[in-house]
Amino acid sequence: MDALFNAFTSINWEVIFQLLSVGLIVIAGPVVIFLLAFRNGNL
Repeated sequence: MDALFNAFTSINWEVIFQLLSVGLIVIAGPVVIFLLAFRNGNL
């Protein structure tokens, strides 16, 4: 059990959350473009 706890504490959570945030921002751009194209919107 102690080894499992050490595995979670040694993970750098800040870096993981930063990468997740950047990933969501990068994904959001094309999603907006495709939604506008799908709904025949104009930029």
